[in-house]
Amino acid sequence: MRVQKILVSQPRPTSEKSPYFDLEQKHGVEIVFRPFIKVEAMTPREFRAQKVAIPEHTAIIFTAKTAIDHFFKLCETMRITMPDDQKYFCTSESIANYLQKYIVYRKRKVFFSKTGKFVDLIPQIVKHKTEKYFLAVSDVNTGAEAELLDKSKINYDRAAVYRTVSNDFTPDEPFDYQMLVFFSPQGIESLVKNFPNYQQGDTAIATFGAATAAAARDAGLRIDIEAPSPAAPSMPAAIDNFLKSLNPPA
Repeated sequence: MRVQKILVSQPRPTSEKSPYFDLEQKHGVEIVFRPFIKVEAMTPREFRAQKVAIPEHTAIIFTAKTAIDHFFKLCETMRITMPDDQKYFCTSESIANYLQKYIVYRKRKVFFSKTGKFVDLIPQIVKHKTEKYFLAVSDVNTGAEAELLDKSKINYDRAAVYRTVSNDFTPDEPFDYQMLVFFSPQGIESLVKNFPNYQQGDTAIATFGAATAAAARDAGLRIDIEAPSPAAPSMPAAIDNFLKSLNPPA
């Protein structure tokens, strides 16, 4: 098996220091960044149909930068202004820092998990149990965060502020890859939608996360690379190990 061209179903990295570019040079492969899915904004009408009023909440929970972008765009469209004392809870410091794009950042009103895991954000949420929380999610959210909030008896509402849809391929778009890399179940669904008669053959499939792997197996795909793992905590590391196995050093 010879891997020459890899499709990574994510947007192209903005930094030239991305480990994916190192893989290209190290293994002499071409990596194409082409998302299988894309996000779209919820319209005010669609949001109102969820019967959740943002101004009724004193704290907002974000689990992704995409949610931040679409939440504030939705607020702007609906002419909703966040009060200065609004509190924000984020699953990572990176997501919390991203809030500076839309608010004046003050530590007393922005909280985040030091591990990047939602479960480790719960203690801080519990410390502010009198707040009424708004959990901003996508339309395909699994509800895992809601289960933890329910268990902690937190007063909250969950609503989608954006949707995830298939990023369809055009009829003349080449699909000549020896490896496909997926990061979400929706990416697998998009593959099946775009290529209903898809035959994997010798093409290597790489998946990140248990949910993505489960979706791939349900679709009848063979998984050749599964991350994260103790030996490969990141997808670039997992791909590196796989390519090494195809062409081991003498």
